[in-house]
Amino acid sequence: MSHQSDLIASDIEAYLHQHENKDLLRFLTCGNVDDGKSTLIGRLLFDTNLIYEDHLAALHKDNERVGNAGEALDLALLVDGLQSEREQGITIDVAYRYFSTEKRKFIIADCPGHEQYTRNMATGASTCDLAIILIDARRGVQTQTRRHSFIASLLGIKHIVVAINKMDLMDFSREVFDNIRAEYQQLADKLGLHNVHFVPVSALNGDNVVKRSERSPWYEGQTLMEILESVELSRDQNFTDLRLPIQFVNRPNLDFRGFCGTLASGVLRQGDTVMALPSGKTSKVKSIITYEGELQEAYPGNAITVTLEDEIDISRGDELVHPEHQPNVGSHFSAHVVWMGEKPLVTGKEYGIKLGTKSTFGCVTAIQHEIDVNSLEKKEGSSSLDLNSIALIDVELTEECAFDSYSELPRTGAFAIIDRLSNVTVGAGMVLKSKDHADATAFRRTYNLAEVELNAFIRKNYPEWECIDISQTQANVEKNKKG
Repeated sequence: MSHQSDLIASDIEAYLHQHENKDLLRFLTCGNVDDGKSTLIGRLLFDTNLIYEDHLAALHKDNERVGNAGEALDLALLVDGLQSEREQGITIDVAYRYFSTEKRKFIIADCPGHEQYTRNMATGASTCDLAIILIDARRGVQTQTRRHSFIASLLGIKHIVVAINKMDLMDFSREVFDNIRAEYQQLADKLGLHNVHFVPVSALNGDNVVKRSERSPWYEGQTLMEILESVELSRDQNFTDLRLPIQFVNRPNLDFRGFCGTLASGVLRQGDTVMALPSGKTSKVKSIITYEGELQEAYPGNAITVTLEDEIDISRGDELVHPEHQPNVGSHFSAHVVWMGEKPLVTGKEYGIKLGTKSTFGCVTAIQHEIDVNSLEKKEGSSSLDLNSIALIDVELTEECAFDSYSELPRTGAFAIIDRLSNVTVGAGMVLKSKDHADATAFRRTYNLAEVELNAFIRKNYPEWECIDISQTQANVEKNKKG
């Protein structure tokens, strides 16, 4: 069935080892309605021989009943699984598909093109590394093209592939391709999208999707699959700023207390000095434990349990960081938000806020401006936000939390807004910057570093002494500053 079937039959352990060590690319397809997003994904699966025979047989039966590709096989049915999607020939919910090639594993998110399902697109894009934006060669850049491109830039997706689809209907005209490319490039420049690839394709016929097309001899670039297999992802990782959001405190017996979480960024090593936020207490890493055993060091994406040399109070929602690379700690920040609720956002109303692993409460104190995604103009004076609106807002939390700017560290700079009565997620936010505690954060960092250095000196030269806790001193100084 796939390129690895021979290896599976001859050496299953070698196959599993090879598959385990491939890197993973998460990408989404988006664009206007009927641009061919689902068909493109179906073509990728079909041309890479990753469809089981029974699934293919079922596809042929469904094609006779609800297919929309004439005599050809409607590959969109591989992705559009909901009955309402097949009846209308559209994508409503985000559909996920998984496949692999010799070089890489993939998770695809097929996002809907209708404006009313923009919130679904934002949800699907939130974990993706790359976005394929489809453009119908007959229509060029449309409203949803701009909307989805803006959301992709807002969510920090660094790699964009513009697939200009249905080129077969335009006789693979180079002029059409160049005009659309020039138009989209202007939009990309406004949005700050730098790594953009353009590919002329026919998803229905497979031109330049997996195999190079003979009908576009003027195109000398890579096929879509070649781009997906070769795009560089390692540079997107942050290995400098340690962020370990605590998901669970593991206390199986009196002799063990471990702090569990998935490393969001940075590198954690045994013996590292770490700080717990928002408390500011410090300790050293005693061990890093995983399901397979202990590690000397952990990297982003590793699910780990950390034990510390000192007994300090750490709970779910706290964060372990290196003292020299701290996030913001505060209760006020500015953020971009995509509003997903059927009911409008109300300023001053208390919502649940899910910031990383931290669950707290807060409210939107002000809407700085709403963004028109078609013209990218800013509209000030809004008092509420309707479904699918995008705006820059001010948020106030009921307690201090650790957070980062989304553009620098997406995993610790994203948050969800939750309606307290229905428990439904009504907004997706991306922290822009801290609104307060700028001086206090710098002050806290200075004193925390002083505490780390002083305690290290005491441990080394005067082991019989007790290490000091200057947090009380810090609190007194802050109190005196205010007074």
